[in-house]
Amino acid sequence: MKKESLIQARKAYEIESQCITEMLEYFDEAAFSKAVELLKGAGRIGCTGCGHSGIICQHFAHLMCCIERPAKFISPAEAVHGGTGFLQKGDVCLFASRGGKTKELLPILDICKAKGVSVITVTENLDSPLAKGADAVLKQHVNRETDKYNCQGTTSSTSLAVIFHALQAALIEETDYKNEQFALIHPGGAVGERLNK
Repeated sequence: MKKESLIQARKAYEIESQCITEMLEYFDEAAFSKAVELLKGAGRIGCTGCGHSGIICQHFAHLMCCIERPAKFISPAEAVHGGTGFLQKGDVCLFASRGGKTKELLPILDICKAKGVSVITVTENLDSPLAKGADAVLKQHVNRETDKYNCQGTTSSTSLAVIFHALQAALIEETDYKNEQFALIHPGGAVGERLNK
């Protein structure tokens, strides 16, 4: 392996750890509390995003299901072809868009508003359409991506995942979710074996 390759690999650790540390400076307690209340009160939770954001949204949907908050990733392509039928009045849809202007997501925002679905947006751009149309906005922070061209969705994916992890951690407390409940729905794998001893 080239020496430069190892240097770049080590830098990836440094860049992402720095990002996570800096994220606390942008933590808005009021906005975060509002998002948690919306998620806590929702019958169902949808989440949507494109590219890397969409992939991390799939992780968010699974995190919610793991604490028995019914959730589903809604593909932006399917959303405007009936996929938003999953969402009903009183539900919540979370949008993830670093720039807050992802054109594929804007029609979904309109549908949510028309159906009485609450909106949470995670974005760096607080002046963006997706932020302005949200009931709660969580500020995303990205120092830079880990590749030398600062283009790949690396650090931005990590920062988004950390926000989602924080939401789940808070919801576990707010809903008094018990490990015994998780044991019932997670009998598989090493975790399931440990939980169900």
